[in-house]
Amino acid sequence: MLGGWRDLSTVGLVGSLCGAYAGVLVTASSLLRATAAEGGAAVGVLLAVVATVFILIAVYVSAVVMVNAVDTVVAGRLRQVALLRLLGARGPELRASVMRASGLVGGVGAVVGAVAGVLATDVFRVVLVARGTLPDVDYPVTSPYLLAPVAVVGVTTLFAGWVGARGVLRVSPVQAMSSVDAGVPPTTVTARWRAVLSSLLIGGGGLVLVLAAALAEAGSVAGFLLAFVGSASAATGLLVGARLVIPRLVLAVSVVLGSSPASRIARRNAVADRMRTTRSTMGLVIGVTLVTTFASGMDALQTSVHAWNDLSIAQRQQTETLLSTATVVLLGIVIVSSVISAVGFVSTMSLTVIHRRREIGLLRALGFTATQVRAMVARESAVLAGTAALSGLVLGVVFGSVGAQSLVGRLTDGFVWGLPWPVLGAVAASALVLVFLAALPPARRAVAVAPVEALRVDR
Repeated sequence: MLGGWRDLSTVGLVGSLCGAYAGVLVTASSLLRATAAEGGAAVGVLLAVVATVFILIAVYVSAVVMVNAVDTVVAGRLRQVALLRLLGARGPELRASVMRASGLVGGVGAVVGAVAGVLATDVFRVVLVARGTLPDVDYPVTSPYLLAPVAVVGVTTLFAGWVGARGVLRVSPVQAMSSVDAGVPPTTVTARWRAVLSSLLIGGGGLVLVLAAALAEAGSVAGFLLAFVGSASAATGLLVGARLVIPRLVLAVSVVLGSSPASRIARRNAVADRMRTTRSTMGLVIGVTLVTTFASGMDALQTSVHAWNDLSIAQRQQTETLLSTATVVLLGIVIVSSVISAVGFVSTMSLTVIHRRREIGLLRALGFTATQVRAMVARESAVLAGTAALSGLVLGVVFGSVGAQSLVGRLTDGFVWGLPWPVLGAVAASALVLVFLAALPPARRAVAVAPVEALRVDR
């Protein structure tokens, strides 16, 4: 039912991106360690630590994206699930089948991506050695430590399949037969506890961030640790309560769509299914938040350093150059997590449009033109991507600025906001590109099907 590569293509693609990411970082650190005679050992060890942290970040983002992808596929296949349940299949068996399929597709993708990352890094190393940038010594092809992140990615795909297929257990055959595209909403008690836990985590995280800034002003070194704890707590609260918060934000942003028929239906579709709305946007929110956090934090640090009067001109220039270099390196590393988030958004939008072919066929039969259908899908994609980008930008600026304040608050007068306008503009432009990537291909496929044929399909 769900073992095809088409259904789980997002899991395979995200797994390959993670594998390639791990292959590049682990191989690069092993290459630098091989230049120990040239003083690269310390840099290699440092890069290994940094690589581990950022691989874990990428795996975390990938887990969110893959869970949403599997959940979206299952939500669009409830009728098939119902038929299998009626024929005697057990829910746990179906869930285990989805988990195995996800693990196979994602594991193969991780291995292929890791091999590609190692080959690309080794080719780059050969070029640098030929140019004299790196010394001509014996370099390893890669490091055996690469097996660890590849295994972690494989386990993550299994976990994503297991969690993403939980809808198979929540839906009875009768409910699935009566509603193809919607799952069973959570109970009132579950929703209430989720709201309480989310509020406590977000509110507690905000208070910890304020405390971190206050401790930094007092000269305490514990401020940065508290800033991390506060950011993690607030982000976890947002994840827990995403289905309660994200749809409301999407509804508020959708006001800008206007009042045309296509806009009204796009607004309704954007918030009709809370889970679908959350699945479509949450991964992108995380990716934008990561990029903005690092960019905002580095920008706030540069602004603070520029305001220090006790530094000489040479010291200020050296520090600003170091921070600029660190900004480029960190953004270059974390941008892969954002690419993974973007892939998840595009794939989820494509899957949701494919699963709504009956609805689109009905609109076509009632007189909607192909242009109106494309506009409807594009505007829905725009409001979801816009909400994700705005939310991520706000969260990233807050987290990055507080993080920078927790490091240099005692040396800087007042609170410095990190506002890296080039990065913020690039994020906004990327969101516009995502709208077209996420809307045009599935809309084109949807309008290519005749209304009568679309009305009789089951998925």
